[in-house]
Amino acid sequence: MSRILMLSWEYPPLLVGGLGRHVHALATSLVAAGHEVTVVTRHTPGALREEYAEGVHVVRAPDDPPAFPVENGNMAGWATAFNHTLTRAALRAARTAGYDVVHAHDWLVAHAAVTLREHLDVPLVATIHATEAGRHQGYLPHPHNRTIDDVERWLAAEAARVIVCSEYMRDEVVRQFGVPVAKTDVVHNGVDVLRWYARPRAIAAARRRFAGDAPLVSFAGRLVYEKGVQHLIAAVPRLLETSPGLRVVIAGDGPYRAELEAMASPAVSFAGFLTGHSLTALMGASDCYVVPSIYEPFGMVALEAAAAGTPVAVSSTGGLAEIVEHGVTGVTFRPQDPEALAASVGSVLTDREFARGLARRGRRRVREDFAWPEIAARTHAVYEAAQASGGMTREAERVLAADRLLTA
Repeated sequence: MSRILMLSWEYPPLLVGGLGRHVHALATSLVAAGHEVTVVTRHTPGALREEYAEGVHVVRAPDDPPAFPVENGNMAGWATAFNHTLTRAALRAARTAGYDVVHAHDWLVAHAAVTLREHLDVPLVATIHATEAGRHQGYLPHPHNRTIDDVERWLAAEAARVIVCSEYMRDEVVRQFGVPVAKTDVVHNGVDVLRWYARPRAIAAARRRFAGDAPLVSFAGRLVYEKGVQHLIAAVPRLLETSPGLRVVIAGDGPYRAELEAMASPAVSFAGFLTGHSLTALMGASDCYVVPSIYEPFGMVALEAAAAGTPVAVSSTGGLAEIVEHGVTGVTFRPQDPEALAASVGSVLTDREFARGLARRGRRRVREDFAWPEIAARTHAVYEAAQASGGMTREAERVLAADRLLTA
């Protein structure tokens, strides 16, 4: 049995994107395997400051005053303040519990993670879910973007092991941050197939709400430029030619929403942020679920839609190209190419037998290759590797080398 201290800036009921769902599923799966897990995260109104939920010890840290507003995507100041309160909450939890490893999820918890690594004298494992450079297609336009890039590089250097979700992300982290290949571990995201099963009555209600008898295409995610929703919207006129009456539903919110709404035709509707059964029902009701991302380290939402029994169409970029086999478990298209998107999605909408085959094989692939118990076991193996290495970091290696010179 291992005792794991996990740090994340989001955790249910506070969900911003896929990271919170990932951490929740990983934590509960590790507990189910017999390990002790404490998750220290951000507090949200209505949630308990501390509780045991599904066997996980959850500690929620309230924001420190004064408030640090997030403006123009600049989260650096807010993250610095957040790490202070996160560190204090984690240290309080550590008074009554010993830990074997600290597991940090992304740069937003980096400072707290390194502090706790030093204080508890245990290895640090870091999961890099995405990079700032990747989100901006290699361009770091503002000082805060470059600051975030530096924090990501520092976290990767300080960690004993770095977990990434795909071979694509391993290449990116190695290239971008100079992390040794031997120090990185590819552990795919997992999906709970049962979690994404919607009852027929809920699916029927979603169809009545969003499309009636018309073909239904959906997308769910954070509305930011790199998710590529603008290309899905641009493909709608072409899709309407082969699928009259088509309805496209975009679920989610984000800073790019107003621009997307301005470019959308009447065939497109914005459902806002959907969670739980509402999102599952939308996916299950859809004739095709589209992931038009420009940048996507893994693409967990494509697997979630497949688990819901829906044929998926994804851009052939990043981790998406690794998890969807064109014509077998879904269809793919060139990123940032509305014509190619329309052709691929159209092939699903106009051939229902083809679509049913994709859905059937896609769901089977999720069940066989992305089950959470197996993902949790692979993650725990990384913890054991970090402990076996002694948790040595670049900085620790430099200090040790200096000490040896002084005593030689």
